[in-house]
Amino acid sequence: MLVKDYKKDSLEKVELVHSGTDYFFRLENIIQEAKYEIHIQYYIFENDSIGHKILEELKKAAKRTVKVFILLDGFGSLSFPEELVEELTKTGIHLRFFSPFFSLNSLYIGRRLHHKVVVADNKVVLIGGINVADKYIGSIETAPWLDYAVQINDQKMAKKLQLLCRDLFLKKKYFFKKGIESLFNSSESTVVSILQNDWLKSKNEIYNAYIKAFSHAEKEITIVGCYFLPGRRLYNAIKKAARNKVKIRLILSGKSDVPLSRRATYHIYSSLLANNIELYEWNKTILHGKAAIVDNYWTTIGSFNLNNLSSYGSLEMNVKIESISFSENFLLHLDGIIAQSSRITLKSLEKNGFVSHVKNYLSYWIARFILNFVTYFPNKKTPS
Repeated sequence: MLVKDYKKDSLEKVELVHSGTDYFFRLENIIQEAKYEIHIQYYIFENDSIGHKILEELKKAAKRTVKVFILLDGFGSLSFPEELVEELTKTGIHLRFFSPFFSLNSLYIGRRLHHKVVVADNKVVLIGGINVADKYIGSIETAPWLDYAVQINDQKMAKKLQLLCRDLFLKKKYFFKKGIESLFNSSESTVVSILQNDWLKSKNEIYNAYIKAFSHAEKEITIVGCYFLPGRRLYNAIKKAARNKVKIRLILSGKSDVPLSRRATYHIYSSLLANNIELYEWNKTILHGKAAIVDNYWTTIGSFNLNNLSSYGSLEMNVKIESISFSENFLLHLDGIIAQSSRITLKSLEKNGFVSHVKNYLSYWIARFILNFVTYFPNKKTPS
């Protein structure tokens, strides 16, 4: 969606949002229009050009007596300057870091705040997989990382999510209560749900939703996956769907900001292809999206990666949308992404040399060890 479409579509209840100017135009607009209270929760918030621009808007909001709450992850936003924290605090902005290093909570290495969530004035929500950093907006010379979000314009849902974000910021227990859902009636009934995942606190809504959707799929599954390395149950659910003659397409990273993860995923390509799963690599930019569409009806977009770190470690938040029109619109876009991607086949895999296969094999087991270590230690539960 282009920036010029924003005003035209702003009355829609649920809107697909793309990384780049689309996302950040909306984010600025939400902050500028906020009158009472705004919550910002991100894994990464860089003090670069776009980060500085967003902070300036938040400072203006604070001067308008808007209550501003910023919650950033202690590891993902480790580079956020201390002097900037002091400056923001002086303007009246409330800012804290989730599980900062050298705190008791930091012992849970893999339990990070992986949210990318904005909610304002009990009326508008912006949620997805996009962090605040220049690489997500791009420039004249460089395209943004490929990623997605959803804007929800609904008071009922925004009010509940704002309470959730407020209580998470204040370290209260509301965060672990029942999920958030709204029914929108337009030309069709659209059910939108906010799903959470925090395995340590027995919150497995996203994980279970993926398992259920894959297990009940009848026709087609399209997955956008960065850092794709699913655990046993998720992997079995995907393979079971493939055995049931469900058409499965995976859009994966041809370029990655974590080379070890990409090589680890490459190691399982032959197994995926053996199950008649179509593989496509996006090479134009770094792919950072985390989304899926099942049977042209069920869609999820958010922060949750299909790997053990998201399943058993981090705090994650996704939107689940049950809507034919939304799914078809998103699927049409993803068809265009697939058309621009490279298809991976067993024949193309054979071109890789022995050394490459060894590197992929070692990367797979190293990645598995790291994921299991950070999600198991010192947790009492054992991931599968």
